[in-house]
Amino acid sequence: MTNPSTGPNVSNLAYVEDLFESYQRDPESVPAEWQNYFATQDNGAAWPQRHALGPSFPARSIFSAPQGGRIEEETPIDQVKLADFQNRVEQLVRNYRVRGHYLAKVDPLNLPRFSPQELTNEYFGFTEEEMDRRVHIHTFQHSGKLTLRGLMEKLRSTYTRSIGVEYMHIDDIELRRWLQRRMEGTENRLTLTRAEQLRILTRLSDATIFEEFIRKKFIGAKSFSLEGCESLIPLLDLAIEKAAEQGTKEIIFGMAHRGRLNVLANIMGKSIRQIFREFADKDPELYRGGGDVKYHLGHSNDWMTSTGKRVHLSLCFNPSHLEFVNPVAMGRVRAKQDRVGDQGRMGSTTILIHGDAAFAGEGVVQESLNLSELPGYKIGGVLHVIVNNQIGFTTAQREGRSGSYCTDIAKMLQSPIFHVNGEDPEAVAQVVRIALDFREKFKRDVFIDMYGYRRLGHNETDEPAFTQPVMYRAIDQRKTVREGYLEHLLKMGGVTRGDAEKVVEERKHFLERELSEATSESYQVPKEKQVGIWSRSSFIGGRDSEVKEVETGVPVERLARLLEAQTQLPNGFKPHPKIAKLLETRREMSQGRQPLDWAAAEALALATIATDGYSIRLSGQDCCRGTFSHRHAVLHDVEAGATYTPLQNLGGSQAPVEIFNSPLSEISVLGFDYGYSLECPDGLVMWEAQFGDFVNAAQVIVDQFIVSAEDKWRRLSGLVMLLPHGFEGQGPEHSSARLERFLSLCAEDNIQVAYPTTPAQYFHLLRRQVLRPLRKPLVVMTPKSLLRSADATSILPDLAQGGFQRILPDRLAPSKVNRLLLCSGKVCYELEKHRLASRREDVAILRLEQLYPLRLELIEAGLKHYRDGLPVVWVQEEPANMGAWPFIRAQLGERLFGRFPVQVISREESASPATGSHNSHKQEQAEVITRAFA
Repeated sequence: MTNPSTGPNVSNLAYVEDLFESYQRDPESVPAEWQNYFATQDNGAAWPQRHALGPSFPARSIFSAPQGGRIEEETPIDQVKLADFQNRVEQLVRNYRVRGHYLAKVDPLNLPRFSPQELTNEYFGFTEEEMDRRVHIHTFQHSGKLTLRGLMEKLRSTYTRSIGVEYMHIDDIELRRWLQRRMEGTENRLTLTRAEQLRILTRLSDATIFEEFIRKKFIGAKSFSLEGCESLIPLLDLAIEKAAEQGTKEIIFGMAHRGRLNVLANIMGKSIRQIFREFADKDPELYRGGGDVKYHLGHSNDWMTSTGKRVHLSLCFNPSHLEFVNPVAMGRVRAKQDRVGDQGRMGSTTILIHGDAAFAGEGVVQESLNLSELPGYKIGGVLHVIVNNQIGFTTAQREGRSGSYCTDIAKMLQSPIFHVNGEDPEAVAQVVRIALDFREKFKRDVFIDMYGYRRLGHNETDEPAFTQPVMYRAIDQRKTVREGYLEHLLKMGGVTRGDAEKVVEERKHFLERELSEATSESYQVPKEKQVGIWSRSSFIGGRDSEVKEVETGVPVERLARLLEAQTQLPNGFKPHPKIAKLLETRREMSQGRQPLDWAAAEALALATIATDGYSIRLSGQDCCRGTFSHRHAVLHDVEAGATYTPLQNLGGSQAPVEIFNSPLSEISVLGFDYGYSLECPDGLVMWEAQFGDFVNAAQVIVDQFIVSAEDKWRRLSGLVMLLPHGFEGQGPEHSSARLERFLSLCAEDNIQVAYPTTPAQYFHLLRRQVLRPLRKPLVVMTPKSLLRSADATSILPDLAQGGFQRILPDRLAPSKVNRLLLCSGKVCYELEKHRLASRREDVAILRLEQLYPLRLELIEAGLKHYRDGLPVVWVQEEPANMGAWPFIRAQLGERLFGRFPVQVISREESASPATGSHNSHKQEQAEVITRAFA
């Protein structure tokens, strides 16, 4: 131990801490000088109290050094005191950076909130004498000499006024330092020009007047008012202007219904006349059986910035399932970026507008945030704006979340969270600029939690004081944000109340004119039309029967060449031995020496589609290899770990092929890929479930978007969902993709549901999805055991001719048939095996390969040569209340075409799809097959 008489090196406080720990164990183990010092410090208690403040920092002298550049003849005790003071000062700075947001005045209602003691003078024990000492903190941004008192003032000004910031959870010190420079150097405030202030006032006026006008003119109508959070409109205005400066040309918005009409009118540029017409509801005949409520609708428009830059804005349509639009909007942006090769990911961006209760409460938020930095899903960062009403319907914050903030989940990302008082529009302007600069520089998500309140109830007919009487007494005393900001500007001069009132009157007159036009008898509702890439294409929706089938065959020579190309590896690439064997088998398939299995047919479908010029995206859990180790689309070098994707190296010109393993999430990934498909009508976009059973974790995306978007919003999608399905004794959660649920959602040719049984059929089905102009979601029940079945194979000529067949007929002559089995999927092979084994040449088996749209005329044509009265049996593996039977029974009735009696053979009704016993499964399956031939 250093002799204290020579002056110990205590520039690092850890030295003193070690001494103190030794002193606590045995006072005699430290020198007498240190024994005396520790003994005088509150019986040795002061050190642990002070050092409990957090991590120690290297202490630096807080005094200017005297002549010679050093402090002369200090005693050990003097140096300890200096080190202690410096440590407390540096911990003070850290505590404000970490905890200062708790003291920030972000809540306009000033409701009680947590106040940490770590930010009080008492906690640090600073004396009045110490307050006027000069300090130097090398990480704190300031100019000139600084005392402790001045440091505290700057810290409070930076971290505890109208902006509270959480950023010290970020691991990367460069990100933290960047934020510190931006905030501490300006004390987190922005100096606006008079023109910028007037623009904010005008935007606040637009927002306020719109809400008041709606409430007065359409009494009792639901509008989900923005009142109390009107600063959202200038926030978005500033964000668009800033993003345009940074090179953004397109912004996709996602938001729920709170404030949506205001955003549509004052940001998206939707015709206010049309909004008023929707309130008046004068055109019911246009929306019979379809359409959506006005506060769910989307809109697209161009925005011209104050500097003459054009930005295309698009607000996604969204159901009442508040946050589920998030991954949809993100997927749309990724597709736009991919289309133009925007690797910098600045040309298009996403702004997501959340509600506080939903952001904290809905799991899709976390699942969507998790996509942020993943290769297959990153979009260069999202600007998240939380419109914080501090309430959820009637649920108080203490009932709706366990954390301090609704944004606590956002700390899973390496991103800052700005809490800002919505009644301070200039503070809002400051956080918008920092947030977007952060996104531009670091390509990460960023969060603005704008505190406000909900002036009215959940909707305009609701009485919020029933459940929040104290909160609403405080709200009733608040003036509007516009009025508060106007008073601020009046005090500063440069604007008069007369000028402000003129803006108000002009806006009111404009709204009156729009209302008059909207309610006139001569008003014509604008015709809906496709926009963006859809407006420049020939892709259509509508009825399946009105679109011709297409030839999807590909010449054998081309198929062989493309399959062979997928067996070639780069020089030096060393695949796993089993993969090398698989590639050799594929090579034999390309030469016609082996039949094609399911994976080979899929590889050929994708290869021909890509070389035809259509881009491909496939994503899902484990889809690069395939859940059942069958696809192997992405190969791995067993020594170097490098990857190689044969489908990206087909030779010549080809469209991009992207295949991504997804995180363990259905809802966010399916939503993302659905959103991607909305911007990629000229490509093949596929999502694959690990097992089809797990698709029910994404049921909201299926119900509210995929199956209903065309009917509600006239939005088309060609998304393909690959759902492994089949009863093979793997238990209740690995057997059923819930085919019955999809079929129960089928109407108006909204989706396609197919259950192909051969590799060739699958090949033609995927190619048809791209080559036909019809754009409808396609749900495919894909196989598991059939992936390697010798029965479920095809040959190259099967892929070279014709196209997808909705019904596969039987080989038996109709005149010999005494019983007709209708089925779909894997069970057909078990029926054929039993027919062969039992020599039942009087039983025909017809396969329905496409279950919806179900073209009854094709079924009728397929049965026309069979005799009247022939028993028709629908056979399925699933229980009677599941699978296709409930749908088939409704479609075919008890007597098919008035000629054939219809019955069903299946498992008995069940609450669970399948048994957990493999032997029980085999018994049940054998009974179904045997009964089918009884």
